[in-house]
Amino acid sequence: MRNKPLVGISADRTMTGAHPSHVVGEKYIAAIVDGSQAFAMLLPALGERQSIDDVLATVDGLLFTGSYSNVEPQRYGGHPSAPGTLHDPARDATTLPLMRAALAAGVPVLAICRGFQELNVACGGSLHQSVHAVTGLNDHRENRHDDLDTQYAASHSIALTQGGLLQRLASGAKEARVNSLHGQGIERLGAGLAIEAIAPDGLIEAVSANHSRAFALGVQWHPEWKHADDALSTAIFRAFGDACRDRMRIRAGLGAAFASGAAMHVRAGHTH
Repeated sequence: MRNKPLVGISADRTMTGAHPSHVVGEKYIAAIVDGSQAFAMLLPALGERQSIDDVLATVDGLLFTGSYSNVEPQRYGGHPSAPGTLHDPARDATTLPLMRAALAAGVPVLAICRGFQELNVACGGSLHQSVHAVTGLNDHRENRHDDLDTQYAASHSIALTQGGLLQRLASGAKEARVNSLHGQGIERLGAGLAIEAIAPDGLIEAVSANHSRAFALGVQWHPEWKHADDALSTAIFRAFGDACRDRMRIRAGLGAAFASGAAMHVRAGHTH
């Protein structure tokens, strides 16, 4: 039996020079290894070339990361993207069906930024392609000319849903302060998702999947950034890690019971 749960982390498919590559930002890896106390595994964006059943049989949890790319609008019935919009169809083909299968199978899921938007699309929801262009909504994008600490600094409050998962992780607080580095956001909420937090302009900032029997949380901000310095971020990754450990132990127990039953069957066979 492993001492730590195995978490698959969704990768982007991008070009490194002339070569297609599958990459995961180190901040996500560090948050899983150090914040969730889990073993991290990069999950390449290979779509159907790697069986979903095989993936779910291997991992104890899944982290769906943020990315500079956006979900392709045809995935949720949106209008064509603005020219120059970065997409990653290989990632969409991997993460969307995998997320649906993980929720159905009770595999713990943590979805961040693009992953949060993927969670909504996977459950049948739609996205604002340019939040800043929507009347009544604020500009939630970072200034990419700022240094990273400024980009990832807390920039607005969120109101936590009374009695929700996120409020419990926040020790009962009514509000929290979060960073904001996204251009897209939830338009129509997906089926089976519960709102966990809302920004001051009304934009949904966090959801949970109430149709999953395991931990399933999506957040629009980036708790992985210096996670140990923020109480809510620390609580999110710790709770996700605990859920992955629970799945690991349950699977190990089922495996041990199966092995014991098989051994008893073999011994019984030798008595005849």
